[in-house]
Formats: sequence, C-alpha cells, structure tokens
Amino acid sequence: MAVNLREKERDELLSIDGVGVFVGQAGIKKAEHDDLTLFVLSEKNTVGAVFTQNRFCAAPVHIAKQHLFDEDGVRALVVNTGNANAGTGAQGRERAEEICAAVAKKLGCNTTQVLPFSTGVILEPLPSDKIITALSRMRPAGWADAARAIMTTDTMPKSASRSGKVGQNHTVSATGISKGAGMICPNMATMLGFIACDAKIAQPVLQLMTQEIADATFNSITVDGDTSTNDSFVIIATGRCGQSEIDNIADPRYDQLKALLQDLALELAQAIVRDGEGATKFITVSVENAESREEARKVAYAVAHSPLVKTAFSASDPNLGRLLAAIGYSGADVDTENLRMWLGDVLVAEKGGRAVSYTEEDGQRVMNEAEISVRIDLRKGLEKAVVYTCDLTKEYVAINADYRS
Repeated sequence: MAVNLREKERDELLSIDGVGVFVGQAGIKKAEHDDLTLFVLSEKNTVGAVFTQNRFCAAPVHIAKQHLFDEDGVRALVVNTGNANAGTGAQGRERAEEICAAVAKKLGCNTTQVLPFSTGVILEPLPSDKIITALSRMRPAGWADAARAIMTTDTMPKSASRSGKVGQNHTVSATGISKGAGMICPNMATMLGFIACDAKIAQPVLQLMTQEIADATFNSITVDGDTSTNDSFVIIATGRCGQSEIDNIADPRYDQLKALLQDLALELAQAIVRDGEGATKFITVSVENAESREEARKVAYAVAHSPLVKTAFSASDPNLGRLLAAIGYSGADVDTENLRMWLGDVLVAEKGGRAVSYTEEDGQRVMNEAEISVRIDLRKGLEKAVVYTCDLTKEYVAINADYRS
C-alpha cells in the first residue's frame, strides 16, 4: 500500500495546449490492458530529456538519444509497458526504429521526430508487431489515462499539475506523470517521467533546465539501489502560453519556470518512493553543513541504501546504531565526535555516541510514524543534500520474486 499517496482525479490534471494524449492496448503482457501511450506534439515545441547512465541501457534509450536533437524537432513520444526492450542488442534497436517509423507514418512526420520509451521485463524481444498494430486502435485520452497506462508494478498512477506566473503577464500550465516502484536508484531521472508545459523556451536552455531539475528531484530518490536500464525523464515545452521565448539562463523567467517545474517533478519523484514496492514508510534523509554537496549526498545515500537501516524502519525498530554505521562507511570524511543526528525531532547522537537526552521511548514514537525524517549535521561546511527513500519489507521480496509470473 502506497504511503500517503492518492490517485489524482481527472479534473485535477490540466490539459496542455499543444499535446495530444492517446492510449491503447497492444497485449504485450496482459490482455485488455492499456499498455501503449502516445503523446502527439504540435510543431515548434522544444523537448529536453535525460537518460539512464546504466551501461546496458535499453534500445529505446539509444534511439531517443539520437532523435532528441533532430533539426526538425520532436513530434511524438511513444511508450510501451510490459517489455523493456533492454538487453536485446541490434534487434532491439531495429524494432524500436520500426515503431518510430510506424508512428511517423501515422502522423506524417519523420521517423527521427519520434522518441520511443519502454518499460517492463529485460532481456526479452519486444513484440513490435503488436505495438504497430495497436497504433491504429489508439483512442484519445487524458493525462490520468496515460498515468495508468505506463504503470508496471506501481500500485497506483502518479500524476500532478501546476500553474503559475512566469514573467509579469503570462501564466504557465504544466502537467506530468511518472512510473516506477522498483529498480529505483536513478542516475539521471526515474524509470519513466514526462512533464509538458505551455512555456516557450529554447531547446538548449530547456535541456539544461531538465538536467538541473532531474538532479534535484529524480536523482534524489532510491527504493532499492538498482539503476534501471530504461530511466528516462522528459520535459516538453509547447510554447502556447503566448510569452516570448526564454533563450538564456540569465532571463529572470528561467528561474521562475524552473521553480514551477521542479516543484512538480519533486511531487512525481516522491510519489515513486511512496509507492515503492512493498513500502510502508516514507523516509527523508537530510544531510547539512557538509564541505560539498557531493559529500552530503554520499552520506545521505549510504543511509538511504542500507538494507539494515531500511528493514529497521520496516519493523519500526529504533535500532539507530545502524544509521551511524552507514554514515561511518559512506566514504565521506566524517568527524564522528562532531557529528549530530536527529530522528524526527529527537536528538539521537552527538559527541561520538548516544545523546544524553535520548530515550528509547522517544525513538520508538518516531519510528511508529508512516513518514520519518533523519537529519544529519556534519558540522563541517555549508553544503547540504536531501534523499528520499522507503523501508524494505517482505512484500518487496515477494513482488520481485514473482515479477515474471
């Protein structure tokens, strides 16, 4: 059961001028199940995207990277679930290209103007014939339908919308969806994440913004420490809100737009952790006063990745020495005598050991909560980092043991 996460109602999600949404059934893994999504984009849009750093990246990742910077721009995104098309070699790339060609023929654009995305089982051939056949049967849909169609082991769809002033005279609307529940330790983004807005922004500037937003959101979550072969995060800007183009990062509207989209992306990223496979706890690990952001992230991820820490949270067991052990082996140059650590509002450790004021009862009170914060003060510098994670439960093992069944 997802931790404090609810499915959005259709009327909570804003439609974005310049983006058509369609869903369909290819029957890749399940019959009579929406497993194919198509986003059709108007001309003169711009698209930014970042992808997995896994060396075994999937065939659609290879193709999307090549097509992203086509001089004619992106006109469509096609997404299938049930099969990752990863570990499929040249054949996988050929089948991804076949799907792009079929979409391009349908829309009257170039094959290189289509970005493909896949998610599901790795090392199995993609049934591209089923997908191509299903393209002719796709139906107009809303963002809520798309959020559900891209799910795999997710227990519920993940979506959100935002609107706000960008500049003095224009309101920008944005809607996004994401999917992911397991194999989550992104090294750029998440399993799959798509955001569309009606702002007007030059592609190189949007590409930089996408990278910065991914780093602050999807690159700050972990469920199980595994980086997927298919991680992809995309931001689309249709340019339909009526504003002039944002063409450099010095434009004050750059930070305004980035803040709006980053807030949206953070909700989508956190939703993945809240819906982590088998999760019962949502945990925020904050590290402050580090010498560098890299040092802070190193400590935060050591705590967030630790199976011993995560199982203690699952059991609501205040076995907090496990957190200190993770900090100690993080690889950061930690001054153990100077460090302080809190669990929720409870000071747990200082001066190299248990805080004098700490009691087991206080620790237990916090561990019983569904949302828990861990705050670590390195007392060395001025940098900080935040990582979001969940507990590790028996249900996680059961879900992944049965994944291909």
